[in-house]
Amino acid sequence: MGLTIGDTAPNFIAQTTEGEIDFHQWIGDSWAVLFSHPRDFTPVCTTELGYMAAIKDQFDARGVKIIGLSVDPVDNHEQWAADIAASQGTAPNYPMIADTDYAVAKAYGMLPADAAGDPTERTPAQNATLRNVFVIGPDKQIKLVLIYPMTTGRNFDEVLRVIDSLQLTAREKLATPAQWQPGQKAIITAAGSDDEARERYPDGWEQPLPYLRLVATS
Repeated sequence: MGLTIGDTAPNFIAQTTEGEIDFHQWIGDSWAVLFSHPRDFTPVCTTELGYMAAIKDQFDARGVKIIGLSVDPVDNHEQWAADIAASQGTAPNYPMIADTDYAVAKAYGMLPADAAGDPTERTPAQNATLRNVFVIGPDKQIKLVLIYPMTTGRNFDEVLRVIDSLQLTAREKLATPAQWQPGQKAIITAAGSDDEARERYPDGWEQPLPYLRLVATS
């Protein structure tokens, strides 16, 4: 069974474009996004890496670190970064893991245990399952898992939206409704009684159903 929400994100030591890291130490007290790629020099991933670089400041503002992963060696990552900069306008400004022994991909359930051999001889199709996004909290637990097909570029604005929800609901006994955006009303969960809610939300809340309490958020 693969990793899921609530599992501890496996720790690892790996080489990256910014040197060797111990993943849990690298996360520290921050949140983190780990997103994987089937191979370097793939077209859809090229657009994704460039977009993530362009919006990195939005992750920084939320206390979220970004790290990418591909099975290619660091030298390939550096060459790919030049292509990304030329075509997308921004080079990766976050580390890229060189998972040349597939250890991270296997630990995260993205490649089978018997994957082996020279990573540069594998085709992107052989690594098609390396299209995951993991959001990891400061407690090192997995908070979100997204898996995309190779033909569909990932929506990183949605990842930011989910992080906003995760950080809000980590602070307060709230949940967020469908299509929620920051600043919109959230749901007071059943974990908070009416008495507790009155203390926290003295201006009250809307209650269209006995089990649905909506409160304004800043």
